[in-house]
Amino acid sequence: MSILRGSSILVTGGTGSFGKAFIRRALDEFDPKRIVIFSRDELKQYEVRQGLQDDPRLRWFIGDIRDRHRLTRAMHDVDFVVHAAALKQVDTAEYNPFEYVQTNIVGSQNVVEAAIDANVQKVVALSTDKASSPLNLYGATKLAADKLFQSANHYAAGHRTRFSVVRYGNVMGSRGSVIPYFKALAAESKSLPITDARMTRFWITLPQAVQFVIDSFDLMQGGELYVPRIPSMRILDLVEAIAPGSETHEIGIRPGEKLHEEMISLDDSRRTLRLGDRYVVLPTIANWGFTPPEGDTLPEGFAYQSDTNEQWLGVDELRGVLESLD
Repeated sequence: MSILRGSSILVTGGTGSFGKAFIRRALDEFDPKRIVIFSRDELKQYEVRQGLQDDPRLRWFIGDIRDRHRLTRAMHDVDFVVHAAALKQVDTAEYNPFEYVQTNIVGSQNVVEAAIDANVQKVVALSTDKASSPLNLYGATKLAADKLFQSANHYAAGHRTRFSVVRYGNVMGSRGSVIPYFKALAAESKSLPITDARMTRFWITLPQAVQFVIDSFDLMQGGELYVPRIPSMRILDLVEAIAPGSETHEIGIRPGEKLHEEMISLDDSRRTLRLGDRYVVLPTIANWGFTPPEGDTLPEGFAYQSDTNEQWLGVDELRGVLESLD
C-alpha cells in the first residue's frame, strides 16, 4: 500500500502531461484527502478541471514557482509534493537562458524552502536525462535543480522534510513528443525530418513514469536520485514503427542537442547501486541518518547511455507500444 493513500498531495506543473496522468492515478487509487494543482495557466487548469469533472478533492492554485510566498500558501497542510514544473524546450533555453535559470533553479529552491516551512513529509522532483553531463542550458539548469533537492536534506536540518529526485528519458505520448508530429506528416505523405540517422534515445511510457514516481515515494529516505532501467530506441526505428516505408530527410542536430542521451555518467556510476527496476545514485554527503539500500554495485567504467543500453525497443516493440497509446 502506497504512503500516498489518504494523504494531501501538491503537484507543481499539475496541468502538464505527467501532472494530469499522476493526478488521475492518485484520484482513482489512493483516495487522497485533497490534491493541490499548482500551475500558471488558468486555461489549462479550466480544461483539466472539466476533464476531471470538477472532482471535489481537487484544489486549484494559480501560481508560479518563482513566487515562494504563493508556494508556501499552496503547501499548507500538504503531506507530499511532486515537483514537475519546469521550462523544458532545449532550443528555447539557448535563446532565453536566464528565464530557465529563474524557473528551473530559483523556482526549485523556492519549492525546497516552501516545503520545509510547510513541514511537508516528502518531495520528489522530476529531472531529465539531459541533466547528466549536460551539454545544453536546459540540462545544466536541471542538474543544478537536482543538486538543490539532494542538498535540501542538509538544508532541512531538524525538520522532517525529505527530498529525492527521479530522472528518466523521453516520455512517449507526452506534450511535445515527436510522435504526433511524425504521425501528422505521415498522414499527408510528407517526408519526415530527423536530426541525425544515428540518434538514439531512452523511452518510457507515461503510466510507467507515474508508477516509478509513486514507488519512489515509498522507497526514499532523502537524497537519492532514482533512474529507471528502461529501453532505448533508434530514431529510424521509431519512424518505421509510425510510418512504414516513409521517406526521411536529415535536418541536423538542433542547438544544444545530443546525439545520444545519458542518465548516469561514468563518475556518478561509482556511487550508484542497481536495485531491481532502477538505479539509485547515492548522495555525495549524507548526514541525516541515510542508510544506503542493499543493491549491486556497477562495474568499473559503466555509464548509462542510450547508445550502449542493454535494453532496446525494435520496430515491432515500438509499434506495439504506440498502439497501446492510441
